[in-house]
Amino acid sequence: MNLSNLKPAVGATRNEKRVGRGTGSGRGGTSTRGHKGAKSRSGYSKKSGFEGGQMPLQRRVPKFGFKNINRVEYKSINLDVLASLTEKDSTASTLDAAYFVNAGLVSKNAKVKILGRGEITKAVEVHAHAFSKSAVEAIEKAGGKAVTL
Repeated sequence: MNLSNLKPAVGATRNEKRVGRGTGSGRGGTSTRGHKGAKSRSGYSKKSGFEGGQMPLQRRVPKFGFKNINRVEYKSINLDVLASLTEKDSTASTLDAAYFVNAGLVSKNAKVKILGRGEITKAVEVHAHAFSKSAVEAIEKAGGKAVTL
């Protein structure tokens, strides 16, 4: 057996419809497109969301609110999480984005914000994209440093 004699299983394939080959073929005349209407015309392509002229669902449903396209999503990490990290890894003096990724707290491209829940006792240098005021105060009170990326 080799690639030259492989065949699909019996009944797995069918012959294509040969339309427009005369009335005797059973698919002549309108070539299975029916009479008139947009779908019978050449060049027809259905628009997504088109409901045959009826007002589309996307336009019927009421809209409200505001979506800011410039919003920056942060993955938040609290001080108690940082404290538990420093307890587990006593050699860690700087906690940066790569450290958080390795710890499994954030994904590779996520922006990190440090929030002030909990307490931190060890002096560590924390690198993040954003900090809350209480987090900066707590880190500096413990003798550490908060570096904004």
